[in-house]
Amino acid sequence: MKPNYNLLTILCLVASVPLAVLLLQRRSAQPGVTVTRFATFNVALNRGAPGALLAELRRGDSQQARAVAEVVQRVAPDVLLLCELDHDDAAAAAEEFATRYLAVPQAGQEPIRYEHRFVAAVNTGVPSGRDLDGDRRSDGPGDAYGFGAFPGQYGMVLLSRHPILTAQVRTFAQLPWSRMPGADRPPGLDDATWNALRLSSKSHWDVPVGVGHEVVHVLCSHPTPPVFDGPEDRNGRRNHDEIRFWVDYLTPGAADWIVDDAGITGGLPAGVPFVLLGDQNCDPLDGDARRAALQALLQHPRVQDPAPRSAGGEAAAKAQFGANAGQQGEPALDTGDFEDAPGTGPGNLRVDYVLVAAGRRVTASGVFWPLAHEPGAAAAGASDHRLVWADVETR
Repeated sequence: MKPNYNLLTILCLVASVPLAVLLLQRRSAQPGVTVTRFATFNVALNRGAPGALLAELRRGDSQQARAVAEVVQRVAPDVLLLCELDHDDAAAAAEEFATRYLAVPQAGQEPIRYEHRFVAAVNTGVPSGRDLDGDRRSDGPGDAYGFGAFPGQYGMVLLSRHPILTAQVRTFAQLPWSRMPGADRPPGLDDATWNALRLSSKSHWDVPVGVGHEVVHVLCSHPTPPVFDGPEDRNGRRNHDEIRFWVDYLTPGAADWIVDDAGITGGLPAGVPFVLLGDQNCDPLDGDARRAALQALLQHPRVQDPAPRSAGGEAAAKAQFGANAGQQGEPALDTGDFEDAPGTGPGNLRVDYVLVAAGRRVTASGVFWPLAHEPGAAAAGASDHRLVWADVETR
Protein backbone atom coordinates (compact mmCIF):
# COMPACT_ATOMS: atom_id res chain seq x y z
CA MET A 1 0.00 0.00 0.00
CA LYS A 2 1.47 3.34 -1.06
CA PRO A 3 1.62 6.07 1.58
CA ASN A 4 -0.83 8.92 1.07
CA TYR A 5 1.64 11.78 0.73
CA ASN A 6 -1.09 14.39 0.34
CA LEU A 7 -2.63 13.31 3.65
CA LEU A 8 0.78 13.29 5.35
CA THR A 9 1.47 16.78 4.06
CA ILE A 10 -1.84 18.06 5.41
CA LEU A 11 -1.21 16.45 8.81
CA CYS A 12 2.26 17.98 9.03
CA LEU A 13 0.88 21.41 8.16
CA VAL A 14 -1.85 21.13 10.77
CA ALA A 15 0.65 20.01 13.40
CA SER A 16 2.86 22.98 12.64
CA VAL A 17 0.11 25.59 13.01
CA PRO A 18 0.37 26.02 16.83
CA LEU A 19 4.13 26.51 16.61
CA ALA A 20 3.77 28.93 13.72
CA VAL A 21 1.17 30.95 15.61
CA LEU A 22 3.41 31.02 18.68
CA LEU A 23 6.41 32.22 16.68
CA LEU A 24 4.27 34.85 14.97
CA GLN A 25 3.06 36.12 18.33
CA ARG A 26 6.63 36.49 19.56
CA ARG A 27 7.72 38.34 16.42
CA SER A 28 4.73 40.66 16.04
CA ALA A 29 6.09 43.50 18.13
CA GLN A 30 6.36 47.03 16.76
CA PRO A 31 9.64 48.10 15.13
CA GLY A 32 12.28 48.68 17.78
CA VAL A 33 10.39 46.50 20.26
CA THR A 34 11.35 42.94 21.18
CA VAL A 35 9.13 40.29 22.73
CA THR A 36 10.97 38.55 25.57
CA ARG A 37 9.63 35.42 27.21
CA PHE A 38 9.96 35.31 31.01
CA ALA A 39 9.16 32.15 32.93
CA THR A 40 9.29 30.53 36.35
CA PHE A 41 9.44 26.79 37.06
CA ASN A 42 9.68 24.92 40.35
CA VAL A 43 11.52 21.89 39.01
CA ALA A 44 11.62 19.81 42.24
CA LEU A 45 15.26 18.90 41.58
CA ASN A 46 16.06 18.71 45.27
CA ARG A 47 17.71 15.76 46.97
CA GLY A 48 18.17 14.66 50.58
CA ALA A 49 21.94 15.02 50.87
CA PRO A 50 24.55 17.58 49.76
CA GLY A 51 26.09 16.67 46.42
CA ALA A 52 23.44 14.07 45.60
CA LEU A 53 21.82 16.12 42.84
CA LEU A 54 25.18 17.11 41.38
CA ALA A 55 26.29 13.47 41.20
CA GLU A 56 23.01 12.49 39.54
CA LEU A 57 23.22 15.26 36.97
CA ARG A 58 26.85 14.46 36.16
CA ARG A 59 25.88 10.92 35.19
CA GLY A 60 23.82 12.48 32.42
CA ASP A 61 20.95 10.01 32.76
CA SER A 62 18.54 11.64 35.22
CA GLN A 63 15.08 10.94 33.86
CA GLN A 64 13.54 13.70 35.92
CA ALA A 65 16.10 16.24 34.71
CA ARG A 66 15.49 15.13 31.12
CA ALA A 67 11.75 15.63 31.49
CA VAL A 68 12.23 19.03 33.12
CA ALA A 69 14.57 20.05 30.30
CA GLU A 70 12.02 18.87 27.73
CA VAL A 71 9.41 21.17 29.25
CA VAL A 72 11.82 24.11 29.17
CA GLN A 73 12.73 23.35 25.56
CA ARG A 74 9.09 23.18 24.52
CA VAL A 75 8.37 26.61 26.02
CA ALA A 76 11.80 28.14 25.23
CA PRO A 77 11.88 31.04 27.70
CA ASP A 78 14.45 33.79 27.25
CA VAL A 79 14.71 34.40 31.01
CA LEU A 80 13.89 31.55 33.39
CA LEU A 81 13.85 31.22 37.16
CA LEU A 82 14.31 27.68 38.43
CA CYS A 83 13.16 26.96 41.98
CA GLU A 84 14.17 23.89 43.98
CA LEU A 85 17.43 23.12 42.24
CA ASP A 86 19.93 22.37 45.00
CA HIS A 87 22.61 25.04 45.36
CA ASP A 88 26.31 24.37 45.79
CA ASP A 89 29.00 26.97 46.32
CA ALA A 90 30.58 26.28 42.92
CA ALA A 91 27.20 26.48 41.13
CA ALA A 92 28.15 23.14 39.59
CA ALA A 93 24.64 21.65 39.68
CA ALA A 94 23.27 24.62 37.75
CA GLU A 95 26.12 24.27 35.24
CA GLU A 96 25.51 20.54 34.77
CA PHE A 97 21.78 20.97 34.28
CA ALA A 98 22.29 23.76 31.75
CA THR A 99 24.94 21.93 29.72
CA ARG A 100 24.03 18.23 30.02
CA TYR A 101 20.25 18.58 29.82
CA LEU A 102 19.01 21.94 28.53
CA ALA A 103 21.69 22.19 25.85
CA VAL A 104 20.97 18.61 24.68
CA PRO A 105 17.84 17.74 22.64
CA GLN A 106 15.16 16.06 24.74
CA ALA A 107 12.33 14.08 23.11
CA GLY A 108 13.13 15.63 19.74
CA GLN A 109 13.05 19.22 20.98
CA GLU A 110 15.52 21.92 20.03
CA PRO A 111 18.28 22.37 22.63
CA ILE A 112 18.31 25.64 24.49
CA ARG A 113 21.46 27.37 25.69
CA TYR A 114 21.57 29.95 28.43
CA GLU A 115 24.86 31.80 28.22
CA HIS A 116 24.14 33.80 31.36
CA ARG A 117 23.31 32.44 34.82
CA PHE A 118 22.92 33.90 38.27
CA VAL A 119 23.32 31.66 41.30
CA ALA A 120 23.71 32.78 44.90
CA ALA A 121 23.54 31.34 48.39
CA VAL A 122 20.16 30.75 50.01
CA ASN A 123 19.06 30.41 53.63
CA THR A 124 17.73 26.87 53.39
CA GLY A 125 19.76 24.49 55.54
CA VAL A 126 22.00 27.23 56.96
CA PRO A 127 22.19 26.59 60.74
CA SER A 128 20.73 29.29 62.95
CA GLY A 129 22.19 27.78 66.12
CA ARG A 130 18.75 28.00 67.77
CA ASP A 131 15.93 25.59 68.50
CA LEU A 132 13.34 27.06 66.16
CA ASP A 133 11.01 24.07 65.91
CA GLY A 134 10.74 23.25 69.61
CA ASP A 135 12.30 19.78 69.50
CA ARG A 136 15.00 20.70 72.05
CA ARG A 137 17.69 20.52 69.40
CA SER A 138 19.29 23.26 67.36
CA ASP A 139 20.80 21.27 64.51
CA GLY A 140 17.78 19.97 62.59
CA PRO A 141 16.33 21.11 59.25
CA GLY A 142 13.65 23.07 61.10
CA ASP A 143 16.31 25.02 62.99
CA ALA A 144 17.97 26.43 59.87
CA TYR A 145 17.34 29.99 58.70
CA GLY A 146 15.24 28.34 55.99
CA PHE A 147 13.98 24.77 56.29
CA GLY A 148 16.53 22.40 54.81
CA ALA A 149 18.66 19.37 55.59
CA PHE A 150 21.83 21.04 54.28
CA PRO A 151 22.91 24.49 53.07
CA GLY A 152 21.54 25.13 49.60
CA GLN A 153 18.75 22.56 49.52
CA TYR A 154 15.81 23.91 47.46
CA GLY A 155 18.02 26.59 45.87
CA MET A 156 17.26 29.01 43.03
CA VAL A 157 18.91 29.66 39.66
CA LEU A 158 18.20 32.40 37.12
CA LEU A 159 19.00 31.47 33.51
CA SER A 160 19.07 34.04 30.73
CA ARG A 161 19.82 34.38 27.04
CA HIS A 162 20.44 38.07 27.71
CA PRO A 163 23.32 39.55 29.71
CA ILE A 164 22.90 39.62 33.48
CA LEU A 165 24.38 42.74 35.05
CA THR A 166 25.94 40.80 37.89
CA ALA A 167 27.62 43.78 39.54
CA GLN A 168 24.22 45.44 40.00
CA VAL A 169 22.39 42.44 41.47
CA ARG A 170 20.85 42.93 44.92
CA THR A 171 20.29 39.96 47.24
CA PHE A 172 18.39 40.01 50.52
CA ALA A 173 19.18 36.68 52.18
CA GLN A 174 20.38 38.20 55.45
CA LEU A 175 17.62 40.77 55.92
CA PRO A 176 16.22 40.34 59.47
CA TRP A 177 12.52 39.60 59.60
CA SER A 178 12.21 41.94 62.60
CA ARG A 179 13.16 44.98 60.44
CA MET A 180 9.83 44.81 58.63
CA PRO A 181 7.40 47.39 60.06
CA GLY A 182 4.34 45.58 61.37
CA ALA A 183 5.90 42.17 60.77
CA ASP A 184 3.64 39.21 61.56
CA ARG A 185 5.77 37.99 64.47
CA PRO A 186 5.03 34.39 65.47
CA PRO A 187 3.93 33.99 69.09
CA GLY A 188 6.21 32.36 71.65
CA LEU A 189 9.52 33.69 70.34
CA ASP A 190 11.86 35.45 72.76
CA ASP A 191 13.35 38.74 71.59
CA ALA A 192 16.80 37.29 70.92
CA THR A 193 15.39 34.59 68.64
CA TRP A 194 13.03 36.99 66.89
CA ASN A 195 15.84 39.43 66.17
CA ALA A 196 18.02 36.61 64.81
CA LEU A 197 15.47 35.28 62.30
CA ARG A 198 15.86 36.12 58.63
CA LEU A 199 12.87 37.12 56.54
CA SER A 200 13.65 35.12 53.42
CA SER A 201 13.46 31.33 53.60
CA LYS A 202 15.67 31.13 50.48
CA SER A 203 16.48 34.64 49.30
CA HIS A 204 14.97 37.59 47.48
CA TRP A 205 16.88 38.71 44.38
CA ASP A 206 16.72 41.81 42.20
CA VAL A 207 18.61 40.78 39.07
CA PRO A 208 19.02 43.43 36.31
CA VAL A 209 19.03 41.88 32.82
CA GLY A 210 20.05 43.78 29.71
CA VAL A 211 17.35 43.24 27.08
CA GLY A 212 17.66 45.23 23.87
CA HIS A 213 18.32 48.84 24.81
CA GLU A 214 16.95 48.68 28.35
CA VAL A 215 17.51 46.98 31.67
CA VAL A 216 14.69 44.86 33.10
CA HIS A 217 14.86 44.03 36.80
CA VAL A 218 13.96 40.39 37.35
CA LEU A 219 12.60 40.04 40.89
CA CYS A 220 13.01 36.47 42.15
CA SER A 221 11.86 34.66 45.29
CA HIS A 222 10.50 31.38 46.63
CA PRO A 223 8.75 31.92 49.98
CA THR A 224 8.29 29.07 52.44
CA PRO A 225 5.12 26.96 52.16
CA PRO A 226 2.51 28.27 54.63
CA VAL A 227 2.09 24.81 56.20
CA PHE A 228 4.18 22.15 58.01
CA ASP A 229 4.09 23.95 61.36
CA GLY A 230 1.85 24.18 64.43
CA PRO A 231 -0.86 26.48 65.76
CA GLU A 232 1.65 29.34 65.95
CA ASP A 233 1.59 29.32 62.10
CA ARG A 234 5.18 30.46 61.83
CA ASN A 235 5.40 29.34 58.20
CA GLY A 236 2.11 30.95 57.29
CA ARG A 237 3.19 34.25 58.83
CA ARG A 238 6.57 34.08 57.16
CA ASN A 239 5.10 33.25 53.75
CA HIS A 240 2.87 36.31 54.06
CA ASP A 241 5.73 38.61 54.99
CA GLU A 242 8.07 37.20 52.32
CA ILE A 243 5.46 38.18 49.74
CA ARG A 244 4.83 41.51 51.47
CA PHE A 245 8.52 42.28 50.95
CA TRP A 246 7.77 42.83 47.25
CA VAL A 247 4.76 45.03 48.00
CA ASP A 248 7.01 47.36 50.00
CA TYR A 249 9.92 47.02 47.56
CA LEU A 250 7.71 48.37 44.77
CA THR A 251 6.09 51.12 46.86
CA PRO A 252 7.98 54.44 47.02
CA GLY A 253 8.30 55.55 50.61
CA ALA A 254 7.56 52.10 52.03
CA ALA A 255 10.93 50.46 51.39
CA ASP A 256 13.18 52.41 53.77
CA TRP A 257 13.40 49.38 56.08
CA ILE A 258 14.78 47.14 53.33
CA VAL A 259 18.56 46.63 53.37
CA ASP A 260 20.30 44.31 50.92
CA ASP A 261 23.23 42.04 51.71
CA ALA A 262 25.67 44.77 50.64
CA GLY A 263 24.14 47.26 53.09
CA ILE A 264 22.25 49.33 50.50
CA THR A 265 18.84 50.59 51.59
CA GLY A 266 15.60 51.05 49.66
CA GLY A 267 13.43 49.48 46.99
CA LEU A 268 12.96 49.69 43.23
CA PRO A 269 12.65 53.29 42.02
CA ALA A 270 9.43 54.32 40.28
CA GLY A 271 9.38 53.84 36.52
CA VAL A 272 12.00 51.06 36.44
CA PRO A 273 10.81 48.10 34.30
CA PHE A 274 10.56 44.76 36.06
CA VAL A 275 9.17 41.24 35.91
CA LEU A 276 8.50 39.35 39.16
CA LEU A 277 9.05 35.58 39.05
CA GLY A 278 8.71 32.77 41.55
CA ASP A 279 6.85 30.06 43.37
CA GLN A 280 5.11 32.21 45.98
CA ASN A 281 3.48 29.19 47.66
CA CYS A 282 0.23 31.14 48.00
CA ASP A 283 -3.06 30.98 46.12
CA PRO A 284 -5.14 34.19 46.07
CA LEU A 285 -8.34 32.33 46.99
CA ASP A 286 -7.73 28.72 48.01
CA GLY A 287 -5.45 26.66 50.24
CA ASP A 288 -4.00 27.30 53.67
CA ALA A 289 -2.31 30.70 53.53
CA ARG A 290 -2.49 34.24 54.81
CA ARG A 291 -3.22 35.73 51.42
CA ALA A 292 -3.56 39.46 52.16
CA ALA A 293 0.00 40.23 51.00
CA LEU A 294 -0.43 38.29 47.76
CA GLN A 295 -3.71 40.04 47.03
CA ALA A 296 -2.03 43.39 47.72
CA LEU A 297 0.77 42.46 45.32
CA LEU A 298 -1.64 41.41 42.57
CA GLN A 299 -3.54 44.68 43.00
CA HIS A 300 -0.47 46.89 43.32
CA PRO A 301 -0.61 49.92 40.99
CA ARG A 302 2.83 49.06 39.60
CA VAL A 303 1.90 45.43 38.86
CA GLN A 304 -0.14 43.74 36.17
CA ASP A 305 -1.14 40.09 36.38
CA PRO A 306 -1.31 38.42 32.94
CA ALA A 307 -3.26 35.56 34.59
CA PRO A 308 -1.59 32.74 32.61
CA ARG A 309 -3.80 29.72 32.16
CA SER A 310 -4.01 26.25 30.67
CA ALA A 311 -6.60 23.75 29.49
CA GLY A 312 -4.69 21.01 31.30
CA GLY A 313 -5.13 22.62 34.71
CA GLU A 314 -8.87 22.87 34.21
CA ALA A 315 -9.11 19.26 33.05
CA ALA A 316 -6.99 18.01 35.96
CA ALA A 317 -9.19 19.71 38.55
CA LYS A 318 -12.28 18.04 37.08
CA ALA A 319 -10.67 14.62 36.76
CA GLN A 320 -9.02 14.61 40.19
CA PHE A 321 -12.05 16.18 41.89
CA GLY A 322 -11.74 15.77 45.70
CA ALA A 323 -10.52 18.98 47.32
CA ASN A 324 -10.72 20.74 43.95
CA ALA A 325 -14.52 20.58 44.03
CA GLY A 326 -14.83 23.11 46.84
CA GLN A 327 -12.35 25.67 45.56
CA GLN A 328 -13.20 29.24 44.62
CA GLY A 329 -10.38 29.88 42.14
CA GLU A 330 -10.52 29.31 38.41
CA PRO A 331 -8.82 25.92 37.80
CA ALA A 332 -7.37 27.05 34.45
CA LEU A 333 -5.10 29.34 36.49
CA ASP A 334 -3.70 26.50 38.62
CA THR A 335 0.04 25.94 38.50
CA GLY A 336 0.52 23.22 41.15
CA ASP A 337 -0.77 19.64 41.02
CA PHE A 338 -1.10 18.79 44.71
CA GLU A 339 -2.80 16.14 46.85
CA ASP A 340 -6.53 16.10 46.17
CA ALA A 341 -7.89 13.95 49.02
CA PRO A 342 -10.12 16.14 51.23
CA GLY A 343 -8.54 16.67 54.62
CA THR A 344 -5.15 15.55 53.33
CA GLY A 345 -4.21 18.02 50.63
CA PRO A 346 -5.34 21.39 49.33
CA GLY A 347 -6.06 20.27 45.77
CA ASN A 348 -4.52 22.06 42.82
CA LEU A 349 -3.56 25.69 43.39
CA ARG A 350 -2.21 28.78 41.69
CA VAL A 351 1.12 29.36 43.43
CA ASP A 352 3.61 30.23 40.65
CA TYR A 353 3.61 33.71 39.15
CA VAL A 354 4.95 35.87 36.36
CA LEU A 355 3.93 39.44 37.20
CA VAL A 356 4.83 42.33 34.91
CA ALA A 357 5.30 46.06 35.38
CA ALA A 358 2.05 47.91 34.77
CA GLY A 359 1.90 49.60 31.39
CA ARG A 360 4.21 47.08 29.75
CA ARG A 361 2.45 45.16 26.97
CA VAL A 362 2.10 41.40 27.48
CA THR A 363 1.48 39.72 24.12
CA ALA A 364 0.84 36.18 25.39
CA SER A 365 1.07 34.04 28.52
CA GLY A 366 0.38 30.51 29.66
CA VAL A 367 0.89 27.62 32.01
CA PHE A 368 2.55 24.57 30.47
CA TRP A 369 -0.04 22.02 31.52
CA PRO A 370 -0.97 20.03 28.40
CA LEU A 371 -4.05 17.86 28.12
CA ALA A 372 -3.33 14.16 28.51
CA HIS A 373 -3.20 13.53 24.75
CA GLU A 374 -1.06 16.56 23.92
CA PRO A 375 2.73 16.64 23.36
CA GLY A 376 4.73 17.10 26.53
CA ALA A 377 2.02 15.84 28.88
CA ALA A 378 4.22 13.09 30.33
CA ALA A 379 7.17 15.44 30.82
CA ALA A 380 4.98 17.97 32.64
CA GLY A 381 4.60 15.47 35.49
CA ALA A 382 8.31 15.67 36.33
CA SER A 383 7.41 18.23 39.01
CA ASP A 384 4.29 18.92 41.03
CA HIS A 385 4.51 22.48 39.65
CA ARG A 386 4.02 23.64 36.08
CA LEU A 387 6.13 26.12 34.15
CA VAL A 388 4.48 29.55 33.90
CA TRP A 389 5.44 32.05 31.20
CA ALA A 390 4.61 35.46 29.75
CA ASP A 391 5.78 37.25 26.61
CA VAL A 392 6.62 40.86 27.41
CA GLU A 393 7.47 43.68 25.04
CA THR A 394 10.92 45.10 25.76
CA ARG A 395 12.76 47.89 23.98
